[in-house]
Amino acid sequence: MNKVVENDVFLQRRRNTAGKLGLSGLQKYTAAIRMLAYGLAPDAIDEYLRMGETTSKKSLLHFTQGVIKHFEEDYLRSPTDEDLRRILYQNEMRGFPGMICSIDCMHWEWKNCPTAWRGQYQGRSGKAFLILEAVAYQDLWIWHSFFGIPGSSNDLNVLHRSPVFDDVLTGKAPPITFQVNGHEYNMGYYLTYGIYPNWATFIQRFSRPQLETERLFANRQAHVRKDVERAFGVLQARFAIVRQPCMSYDEDILGDIMKACIILHNMMVEDERDMYIRADVLRRSHEEDLSSLTATVNNGEPFEFQTGKPFSINA
Repeated sequence: MNKVVENDVFLQRRRNTAGKLGLSGLQKYTAAIRMLAYGLAPDAIDEYLRMGETTSKKSLLHFTQGVIKHFEEDYLRSPTDEDLRRILYQNEMRGFPGMICSIDCMHWEWKNCPTAWRGQYQGRSGKAFLILEAVAYQDLWIWHSFFGIPGSSNDLNVLHRSPVFDDVLTGKAPPITFQVNGHEYNMGYYLTYGIYPNWATFIQRFSRPQLETERLFANRQAHVRKDVERAFGVLQARFAIVRQPCMSYDEDILGDIMKACIILHNMMVEDERDMYIRADVLRRSHEEDLSSLTATVNNGEPFEFQTGKPFSINA
């Protein structure tokens, strides 16, 4: 709160032309948090904080922009080499060597979508939606977010417009080396479900498993892929504003709200992950355990996707 308030004149306490002190930064901050956490309408803040509707709206906008400006670099960044080594080690302990995270999309209903745009944003249910694409890890930390695609699109359309693989395509992504069934592979992968393309960087479950090994893999893949679904559920539980239909008419405002909620969500994950069950396993990062996992920046040459999966299952 102090970081955001001290860098925003609107959120600071000032005197009006009559010399009377206005609302404090704590009051404006509280108004913004109540709208995010409880999904309250701006005019409902007056009952608790004696604050008008216009001031409540402006407080929310300034607060979300301040959170993004000051904390996006730390709490919505790409994983570093050290982060990747920790993630790869923990996922290998779960039975998926070379796995980075899970990727999926979430739909946010846009109740006040302008009528002229409704056809573009309308999903199969007849309601307007905005889509959030996210990459999440086991501890619920969201490593990547891409928001604002119309709800008439599906997850595949979102993927083609998303910057999630920009670092890979430009040769800036750290290569990941691992072995499965005696074969060495040099690219990490994400767990997805069936709509995603058959790229080497995606691992999907078997749609109709027949063999015992296929059924085992399908069950394990479905279990681990739920990381991103759990992250969406916790995000909506913590911030009712993204669980309820959004009321704003401006898409840019909705984008700032979603990004600020994700940043605050990651702050809570960082603060609470030590209290998780099996938190000692999530923290394990001994050098001797990570010696077989490499994550260093490559030579900068662009990478081309290969059709197929990074590994196959041997009976």
